[in-house]
Amino acid sequence: MEIDEKTYNEIAEMIHSDQSPVGIDAKKTHILILHKLTQIEKRLDEIEKKQKSD
Repeated sequence: MEIDEKTYNEIAEMIHSDQSPVGIDAKKTHILILHKLTQIEKRLDEIEKKQKSD
């Protein structure tokens, strides 16, 4: 997966945590992933509805 450096750094900054032994906030990371998956699911639903109506 290719990701530009600016986007990579923005994501890294969002999920960073000094309190975590692994350096990221696991809860925040999972929430971001689930949110993005929900957005993808909604887009797919819209595409499927459009295809069915064509």
